[in-house]
Amino acid sequence: MPKHSLRQRLRYHFENTLASGTGAVIAWLAVLSLLIVIVAASLISVFEIPSSPDTQETWGFWEGLWNSLMRTLDAGNMADDAGWMLRLVTLFVTIGGIFIVATLIGSIGAGFENAIEQLRKGKSVVIESGHTIILGWGPKVFRIVSELVVANANQKRPRIVIMADKDKVEMEDELRQKLPDTGNTRIICRTGSPIDMDDLRLVSMNEAKSIIILSPEDSDFPDTWTIKSILAITNNPERRKEPFHIVAELRDTRNIEAAELVGGDELRVVPAPEIISKLTAQTCRQSGLSVLYSELLDFDGSEIYMAEERSLVGKTYRQIISAYEDSTVIGIRKADGRTLVNPAMDHVLMEGDKVIAITLDDDTMLPSKPPAPSPDESLIVGHDRTEARPERTLIMGWNEKGPSIIREIDNYVAPGSSLLVVSDLEAPASVREELDALVRNTRLEWRQADITTRRVIEETEPDRFDHIILLCDQDMPVQEADARILIALLHLRNYAERTGKDLNIVSEMRDVRNRSLAEVAKADDFIVSDNMVALLIAQISENRDLWAVFDTLFSDQGSEVYIRPVGQYVETGVEMDFHTVIEAAARKGETAIGYRVLRHSQDAAQSYGIVANPVKSKRVTFSPEDRIIVLAED
Repeated sequence: MPKHSLRQRLRYHFENTLASGTGAVIAWLAVLSLLIVIVAASLISVFEIPSSPDTQETWGFWEGLWNSLMRTLDAGNMADDAGWMLRLVTLFVTIGGIFIVATLIGSIGAGFENAIEQLRKGKSVVIESGHTIILGWGPKVFRIVSELVVANANQKRPRIVIMADKDKVEMEDELRQKLPDTGNTRIICRTGSPIDMDDLRLVSMNEAKSIIILSPEDSDFPDTWTIKSILAITNNPERRKEPFHIVAELRDTRNIEAAELVGGDELRVVPAPEIISKLTAQTCRQSGLSVLYSELLDFDGSEIYMAEERSLVGKTYRQIISAYEDSTVIGIRKADGRTLVNPAMDHVLMEGDKVIAITLDDDTMLPSKPPAPSPDESLIVGHDRTEARPERTLIMGWNEKGPSIIREIDNYVAPGSSLLVVSDLEAPASVREELDALVRNTRLEWRQADITTRRVIEETEPDRFDHIILLCDQDMPVQEADARILIALLHLRNYAERTGKDLNIVSEMRDVRNRSLAEVAKADDFIVSDNMVALLIAQISENRDLWAVFDTLFSDQGSEVYIRPVGQYVETGVEMDFHTVIEAAARKGETAIGYRVLRHSQDAAQSYGIVANPVKSKRVTFSPEDRIIVLAED
């Protein structure tokens, strides 16, 4: 081991102390100042230097110490010194003080700047409780936060804490720009990695009401990142004993089982591409359905709530759906955790069960007093639904959600249906072979062509198809991919205007801001995007039990939402209340939740004619073209 000189050792230890920060620098400056002052006081005391040539009065050690200290801090004091001996000593003190004070001021300034920089980095612990945590950053953050702000409007001191591997100030600036009014909700940002247990301490996860984990936008393996984040929360040695409420977004359904193994009952997984595929398949077949889903998913207007109602215990589901004036019952949450959407009409509400209903707020979900009036049975018709006919669907464009959308459509359409895919990106042969083997009711056709050209649009003859779906290219930059969809949409609308044919179009866009550029003029032109996933995540973060309800509604199994001709339920041209419609649907084993008025189908201010959760006693006259919205098995 090499030997080091005393000078080298002292220098090494000195450098180590300086590396400790601003406090160490200030301490060394204080020591140096004290040494200078002590030396000066000693010289004045030992040599008995007079403070004034006239009186020959001397200061002594302590008086010399004090005066030397004052000259160290203020060079102007030496102007009053008398006698050259005293002036020389105080000059030495003052020169040393100038350098020391200058260095001290610089060190303090640097330390203050460093402290401000650390605060800007968002590395301090959040002292909050009952807050919502969002881990990750992306376009969905803004819609999730805006929805939570609305949901928290009646809460006391609501807080949202966002942590991402992004500069804190940048996050705050973007939030202020896009969400200038957050009401009574305070938003707190922190910089850190959601997969780092040390960084997770910053957000006080043990005190949180719910935790949202967003899939990263710029990762080749986003689900791996999400699962690691779940693991960092649930397996954290400092975690709380009570279960967490975690809502996590995944991109690949094959990773759901792995995520649930890690998160267990504490986790609710939202498979974003699968949700968008299901929404696309359902909305393309039923005009206006997208507006209803938007109504149910956002916190403006009516949403889905659950509540126990002891006064209804022992009553059948048929009696319960007529028991509310301002709320629309859609199911029952059993005491054992099962969720029944549109259960059998003779199903009995038991002790501990909850009523699931669409209502304006949780405090408006109250049974009517007095009881509901009897329906006008003379207006109820017994027409059966018309037999399903084969349907023709056109998909323009292609991406990873294409196979899921085709499988979902095949679950709904009648045998003998057809589906044509037109895209400049041809689906891999293995995907086409797999789909040909899986679909039962649909004959698939494939055509490679540029969907942004007028010639391709006209050769495809879009008016021959019942439904048209436009899909974004996921491999292109976001804005370029959305621009191609906009061009294709403009060509389709121009074709519709020239031919006088109505086209039922569902478009996908990756950036929700481009929706306004599409100039959506009617509910048929619904644009599916991650915006709907953000709404769903916000809903589940507020109530974990809602996932079972939406999972049923989005699935082809169980009861789903259907928009059907009013003539299948009640007479047209006659005024009636909604209780009569409820009874007409109940006789078919269905739950009526609203209606669509055709004359308002082009009016955005009237929600394109969609009326969800209508006031039951309000009387309305239906035309033959109007529709009833129901929950039904098929």
